[in-house]
Amino acid sequence: MGTNRRILIDHLPQGPLDVGCFRPEEAEAPVPGDGEVSCRTRYLSIDAANRAWMQGATYRSALEGGQVMAGAVLAEVIESKDAAFAPGDIVETDYGWQEQAAVPASRLEKVEVRGPLSHHLSVLGITGLTAYVGLLDIGRPREGETVVVSAAAGAVGNVAAQLAKIAGCRVVGVAGAPEKCAWLVDELDLDGAVSYRDPGFFKALKAACPQGIDVYFDNTGGDVLGAALFQMNLQGRIVCCGVVSQYDTSNPGPGPRGVPGLLVTKRLRMEGFIVMDSWEGHPERRAEATERLAGWVADGRLEVVEDVVEGIEAAPGALVDLLAGGNLGKRLVKVADHMASPAEPSL
Repeated sequence: MGTNRRILIDHLPQGPLDVGCFRPEEAEAPVPGDGEVSCRTRYLSIDAANRAWMQGATYRSALEGGQVMAGAVLAEVIESKDAAFAPGDIVETDYGWQEQAAVPASRLEKVEVRGPLSHHLSVLGITGLTAYVGLLDIGRPREGETVVVSAAAGAVGNVAAQLAKIAGCRVVGVAGAPEKCAWLVDELDLDGAVSYRDPGFFKALKAACPQGIDVYFDNTGGDVLGAALFQMNLQGRIVCCGVVSQYDTSNPGPGPRGVPGLLVTKRLRMEGFIVMDSWEGHPERRAEATERLAGWVADGRLEVVEDVVEGIEAAPGALVDLLAGGNLGKRLVKVADHMASPAEPSL
């Protein structure tokens, strides 16, 4: 029997996360029981939400010390004791930061691989689908409107910004480093980009959006949300996707001024969402969104931006660095190559 390397939470952080909050462990490779499937991890998804789960219960149970660190994975089936899966199948699941796991078949979603496998955790996975649902279903941008996206150089943000451009909108991104702001304009062809680190951020955002803001896609909360609120146009839409400015702390700050007052006077709609809700009981909705995203990738209108690090042991540092703004696009950890021989098809 082989071994299974995994990353455990050593203790919950009391302040900003650091790599000392994790510890590696080797255990025996799992053996599937009846109705279970043994999987080998190919890629781990590294997300700011990983840190939020350490603060307490959210849309999932709170994490505790001693647990395998939670997170989404793409995995390859090694052995199956369920007729729906066979060795070599690629599946999406959430068993966390470990090289192997034996999980109930009901927790697996089979993936029809198209193009590079990593795309199924980025643009064609939950990341891209979150941007799609948030922007197009909740934000409902109309051609010619002004859309602002915070954390626009991040995983969800860069996709949301590009989708707004595809929709014919004027798009302004918010990021931290000046290099990221330049990248948003030069590489993603946004109409403007503003650094939230600018001491004059409010005025800079206003200058970048002279006609006001119609749709604000919020990944950050905090001061950026506060600045956007006061610049929203009548009947504007605020898409609440994440609160990354408040994740890496044990004492999240209060919400911004202007709620609910500005929501009333400006007739704003402010809506939060969890992407999986949008296709619960209606899997065809996810399939349709995936097809549209894949089509935009294929015709060149949607650039895939991935930031890949190697080896499961790199996962803690990859998350800490992401929370500090070190990523560009979707951060992934590549854990293993193919076990099976067939090559991945081209998109």
